[in-house]
Amino acid sequence: MLEFLGQGGFFMVPILLCSITAVAIFVERLLSLRRRQVVPAELVRRAEALVAAKDLAAAMEVLRQSRAAIARVLAAGLRASGQRRDVVKDHLEEAGRQEAAGLERFVDTLGTIAGVSTLLGLLGTISGMIEIFSVISTQSAVNPASLAGGISEALVTTLAGLSVAIPTIVMHRYLLNKANALTLEMERLCTRFMDLLNPDGLTD
Repeated sequence: MLEFLGQGGFFMVPILLCSITAVAIFVERLLSLRRRQVVPAELVRRAEALVAAKDLAAAMEVLRQSRAAIARVLAAGLRASGQRRDVVKDHLEEAGRQEAAGLERFVDTLGTIAGVSTLLGLLGTISGMIEIFSVISTQSAVNPASLAGGISEALVTTLAGLSVAIPTIVMHRYLLNKANALTLEMERLCTRFMDLLNPDGLTD
């Protein structure tokens, strides 16, 4: 493995760093975007039951004790209880936007890493080609063995760059879809929660 990495030259170092960073981000986001971490069903049921029973203080306490994203969103709406429906909606939407941004944290970084890895592989390829032509220009009779270094660098860095970029793109799309699905779920729950806070749909 070390010999293989060495064949790629300098550009293998940043490509390897990109790989490690991508895996670390993916694992961290995978753990953070678990449904029970973001929209735990039991928490939502308890909060809705307490609001339906008009025990808003108990509902707020339940939400405050949770670290789930949906708890912070519903708490924002609960603090606006008793006001017009559009005011409650604004509070829920503002909190929801903040939590949605939190769900997508570092996800765009994966897209950047995929692009950078590809370009680093291309740079390695160009560097290898430059080395090849440099050898050719200095030898009247080209020895194939003298071209091996440049050829290895060109091929290995291309392979390494694409090997990092392709799975990183997959990880990026997977996490983005997961974050979007959880955001939509929070929106659905917020609408239901708003109906409980303002069952008559009062706007004034």
